[in-house]
Amino acid sequence: MSMRKLPEIIQGGMGVNISSPELAKMVSKLGQQGTVSGTALEWLMVRSLQMGDPGEHFRRVLAGFPFQSMVKEIMEKFYVKGGIPKNTPFKGIPHIGFHPSHLFIALVICANFAVVRMAKEGHDNPISINYLEKIALPHVHALYGAIMGGVDIITMGAGIPLQIPGLISDIVEGNECSYSVPVSGTNIKSSAIKFSPGEFFGEIPKDLKKPKFIPIISSNLLANLFLKRSPEGSVDGFVVEEPTAGGHNAPPRRVDPGAAPDAPPVYGEKDRVDYHEMAKLGIPFWIGGSNASPEKLRHARSVGATGIQAGTIFALAEESGMVPELRAKLRKSGYDGELNIRTDSRISPTGFPFKLAEVDGSIAESTVYDGRVRICNKGLLVTPYEKEGERIGYRCSAEPEEKFIQKGGNPDEVAGRGCLCNGLLATAGVGDEVEPPIVTLGDDLGFLRKLMKHNAGSYSAKDAINYLLS
Repeated sequence: MSMRKLPEIIQGGMGVNISSPELAKMVSKLGQQGTVSGTALEWLMVRSLQMGDPGEHFRRVLAGFPFQSMVKEIMEKFYVKGGIPKNTPFKGIPHIGFHPSHLFIALVICANFAVVRMAKEGHDNPISINYLEKIALPHVHALYGAIMGGVDIITMGAGIPLQIPGLISDIVEGNECSYSVPVSGTNIKSSAIKFSPGEFFGEIPKDLKKPKFIPIISSNLLANLFLKRSPEGSVDGFVVEEPTAGGHNAPPRRVDPGAAPDAPPVYGEKDRVDYHEMAKLGIPFWIGGSNASPEKLRHARSVGATGIQAGTIFALAEESGMVPELRAKLRKSGYDGELNIRTDSRISPTGFPFKLAEVDGSIAESTVYDGRVRICNKGLLVTPYEKEGERIGYRCSAEPEEKFIQKGGNPDEVAGRGCLCNGLLATAGVGDEVEPPIVTLGDDLGFLRKLMKHNAGSYSAKDAINYLLS
């Protein structure tokens, strides 16, 4: 992996704008790998514009986008000078699908371009962007926008993104692009999102730089699979994420068939990674999951890793995109040892185990969960399914139960599900007022007492990095 110097710390790409451009920029300026979250950026952008574009960030960087007619259309539709009045609903955007509208494509491309450009302002160190394989429908357009913005590295987990190396090559070479997405059905097993840059832009963007690719994996088996099935030299490293990491976790490789559906997953010997075998592959790797301490960094290096990936320590830093009041509440309860992090097997519509911080007012509280109205109005985590006549529909196990079942969904899938799309937008301060936040953090909060003098204290990304490297 040819970067000027491999970082010892990769900052995780968390939530919706928790890994904000400001956070990623600061981490990269300090010589480590800053990462912006690539999730729901089109929603983040249009809601920020309707809030008056605080800091003028989107308007500033989009002034450098090469196709200004697209920017003009977006600004005319969504920018509100001074912001919409309080309690005014946000204007929506077209939904995702196999045949997205011109406006939706423009939003995804411009939003990904913009956050990368924001993170790269004022320095020339590498910036990465993180995507979830489970949110596959916008991959073609999201990666196109990020690469147009000059992103240096792409990381991706929550699935097995074997198609990404080929997609990256097609984008930078000016080819027509496609990405196959599974469809739940008998006759249709998958369908492809297709994109012709020459047709969409009127010309093929020139001089696009090829980013590095670092998949996020959970086993030696997946590392070997990537190296076997990817073009030589197209995988530049791995992040090996252990079950204590925040966000989505890989399910256990062995599941107790007698366990209750909502029982927390139990990880065993089959889920352990052999790091000495990983090191023999001769490719850089970083270890994620409760590694936010100088001792864990030293341990990672002792087993052959280049360093660590750290998320939670940065999610609670001042530069993260989390709502400040919520971030302060989490730091206080974590410092006092009163914050419980649970691995929830049901809350995510993806079916992946998901880490939930049990904070007041969030969906992790049973009373809040039970009191909300089930909804699916963002559509990022929908599952494509085959309808009658070999047409394709979209369903989500977090949507209203009757709708999900009408669409052929399994009734056993609806209990305990929550809307991650709306919850994560709320945690970033750009959600609908009726939707409670959902907070995901890793298990280990021991760093708080190292970085804060008291439970009302705070710290910066620079403080976090200095601590990790101490």
